[in-house]
Amino acid sequence: MGWNTHEVTNQVPDLVDYNLYAVDTVLQEAVVREGAGKSAQTLSAYGGELGQAPIIALAARADRYPPQARPFDRQGHRIDSVDFDPGWHAFLAFGVGQGLHQPASVARAAAFLLHGQIEMGTLCPLTMTSAAIPILSRQPWFSELSPLLFSHTYDERDTPLADKRGMLVGMGLTEKQGGSDLRRATTLATPVQGEEGVFRLVGHKWFFSVPTADAHLVLALLEGEPTCFYVPRWLPDGRRNAVWLMQLKDKLGNRSNASAEVEFQDAEGVLVGEPGRGIATLVEMAGYTRLDCVLGSTALMRAALVQAMHHAQHRVAFGRPLLQQPLMRAVLMDLALEVEAAVALAMRLARAVAARTGPLDDALARIVTPAAKFWVCKRAIPVVAEALEALGGNGYIESHILPRLYREAPVNSLWEGSGNVMCLDVLRAVQRHPDWWEALLGWLRDSLQGEALADSRLQALVEHLSRPAPEREAVARNVAGTLVLLVQAALLRGHAPQPVADTFIASRLGGDNLSVPGMMASPAALDSVLQRAWAPAFS
Repeated sequence: MGWNTHEVTNQVPDLVDYNLYAVDTVLQEAVVREGAGKSAQTLSAYGGELGQAPIIALAARADRYPPQARPFDRQGHRIDSVDFDPGWHAFLAFGVGQGLHQPASVARAAAFLLHGQIEMGTLCPLTMTSAAIPILSRQPWFSELSPLLFSHTYDERDTPLADKRGMLVGMGLTEKQGGSDLRRATTLATPVQGEEGVFRLVGHKWFFSVPTADAHLVLALLEGEPTCFYVPRWLPDGRRNAVWLMQLKDKLGNRSNASAEVEFQDAEGVLVGEPGRGIATLVEMAGYTRLDCVLGSTALMRAALVQAMHHAQHRVAFGRPLLQQPLMRAVLMDLALEVEAAVALAMRLARAVAARTGPLDDALARIVTPAAKFWVCKRAIPVVAEALEALGGNGYIESHILPRLYREAPVNSLWEGSGNVMCLDVLRAVQRHPDWWEALLGWLRDSLQGEALADSRLQALVEHLSRPAPEREAVARNVAGTLVLLVQAALLRGHAPQPVADTFIASRLGGDNLSVPGMMASPAALDSVLQRAWAPAFS
């Protein structure tokens, strides 16, 4: 006997088979504005590929089945390997094919934003490789690696470089006792007799992402001074290097990616840069990876917003679609403002980091990037949470993408320096580069001329920076956050429709309710902001 208890209605269809780039008006405008308009067709093709249902399912699978450590083979030989879900390799192939492992550019930043909306874990090795290339390019032996680093072919095989068609590079910095305090490293490097520039490393790393990468840039002490070394996974003679995989981290998010604890048992490394300049070398590398943290968190916010907009478009409650209900529209508009400002900022920073054409670009790259890394990565957490709440209980179920986005949201605040580290770095950069700071101040004053709310915030910012050092450090978060809001306001005033810029400035520079979306007293720009955020709902 059959039973028919109910008919399934008013359930929102999965958001699949759409073009991530074609539905993103804000990103399209930024690509053209920042000088990468010639890449629009390529970006649209990538957005269409990423939006296909089988690709979205592949990303979900890679998160659901995280990597497994395999330190030994069946016979007991040490191999220090990791087994990944096939989705991991597929998305790395996509990313390498798009050049996401290449140095910073506006087109790369846009593709990074698209990739990160569907699969986030693979951005880690792509970012590290991108940041390593400028460092490695200054080494006399770079020509041996450059064909592999610039290859657009991903080669997943765990084999010596002589047999490979492409390579990826990781980083090994933090240790148990130090974390972000890299000067507390204890890993030691000693010269190998008779082999100039080659050293043996003994020690450990507490976070060693993508342990099966073809090489890592590692911080170790050489004669007591922090120094950078290139540590290959395989040695030139075909032996595995002595980097022992101890275990993989069981992480809150970023689960498709393997983060390991390793030990160096006389591992061989090659000197990178000058002895004793390891932290300076790796701080330069961090300048690139911090930009990618901003891009990655922006991608998370965009992905969450799109899911909330799609749900509100289709879900009916109390007789009307959610998207027609004033309070829900106010919440979604607030989220959309946050995303639009983040996209505008991230893309402008990408141009600055790639070009460095003058003091303003220098200031954006060196002063604003760590501030943006602090602010945008922090903002991703409440934005994703609010988007999840828009779906109610359906957004809290692991079969939906939003729980994955929520678990992912905190990671970029932690990687490449926590929030406090970023804010103190902003203070340091302002102190060391007063000419860049003056160029940035001048641009902000010109861009926001006549904006009373901006004037008062800018004056307070300057006053904070003139305080004595201990007081200045205590307000470093206020300095970094205010600076980002002012830069975002300037970008939107210059490039977004007037209702969008007006609403952002009124709510972000004049309000105190940033932590709770939808609290604006007069959300006057509703239609303008929402249509830019998700045009399919208004077509």
